[in-house]
Amino acid sequence: MKKVLFLTSALASFGLAAAAQEITIVSWGGAYGASQVEAYHKPYMALTGVKINSVDADNPATPIKAQVEAGNVTIDVADVEPSDLVRLCDEGALEVLAIDELPPGADGTPAAEDFIEGGLYDCGVGTIVYSTLIAYRGDGPAPETTADFFDLEKIPGKRGLRKGAKYALELALMADGVPPAEVYDTLATPEGVDRAFAKLDTIKDQVIWWEAGAQPPQLLADGEVVMTTAYNGRIFNAMIAEGQPFELFWPNQILDFNLFVIPKGAPNKEAAWDFIKWATDTQRLADQASFISYGPARKSSAPLVGLFKDGKTEMGPHMPTNPEHMADALTTNIEFWADHDIELSERFNAWLAAN
Repeated sequence: MKKVLFLTSALASFGLAAAAQEITIVSWGGAYGASQVEAYHKPYMALTGVKINSVDADNPATPIKAQVEAGNVTIDVADVEPSDLVRLCDEGALEVLAIDELPPGADGTPAAEDFIEGGLYDCGVGTIVYSTLIAYRGDGPAPETTADFFDLEKIPGKRGLRKGAKYALELALMADGVPPAEVYDTLATPEGVDRAFAKLDTIKDQVIWWEAGAQPPQLLADGEVVMTTAYNGRIFNAMIAEGQPFELFWPNQILDFNLFVIPKGAPNKEAAWDFIKWATDTQRLADQASFISYGPARKSSAPLVGLFKDGKTEMGPHMPTNPEHMADALTTNIEFWADHDIELSERFNAWLAAN
């Protein structure tokens, strides 16, 4: 009887539909996807009886537009980056969400004030703050500055870089001496773009390009690269859970969000929205931080972040939002990438194809 009362109370508090259904959630796989399964999917299925089909993709935003245009949407919830969210929302490929229905923080703060700036959009609700940064092997040479990533004489060997203009161009400018606060003003000029590509030219023939988040830790583990850009949570998982001799270089980390969205015409829209409201409350976002070192998108979640799933590793020092890591961090400018992604991606692809 107590279990029934608990279930009824939990469902009512979030306005959740009790009828069992299925929803399909597309995310990024790897350690990040596993953290969502443990923190969100399994508890939600146990609570509601709704079956969650978890699907992995290199970029969950990629199939959304095609499915919407074809009128054959199979995705109910997708985990996407802000620049993709803004673009897809502007194109009408995402559902506009009733943000005012999100539960308040555990301390009573309205959701609109509880989420970190950049964590709420008309079409999306933030889950984590993560960073793209330099990772390296602890049993090899260590970078002392961001510029060392591009210094093949000081630290010889292959580098890993995410295949795309985003992150690569910002990193190149910071390595070339541009302060984080001036990166996007610089990149908004033709001269700044040329400067970024000139810096990338210096290591082009020594780069192994990666596309999926699971690749950088594997490249380091296999000794294919001496340094690589990577998502901080993927390297944390390899270090702590797998015992890999990796280290993170926090200066000039590039901060970004991941957010839940619902594609336009999702087959289970109401159930998808119920899931998002539940999964992005204070406790659930704090719970995910027990499985991977990404900062919760809600302010009220921070005090609830405790130990890693190993029961001994304090997660606070490993969070990209740790004050010690924030001094010279760069936060991704979503508006910039919404305006310039197409042109810079075309330039990047042309540069990549050139000898």
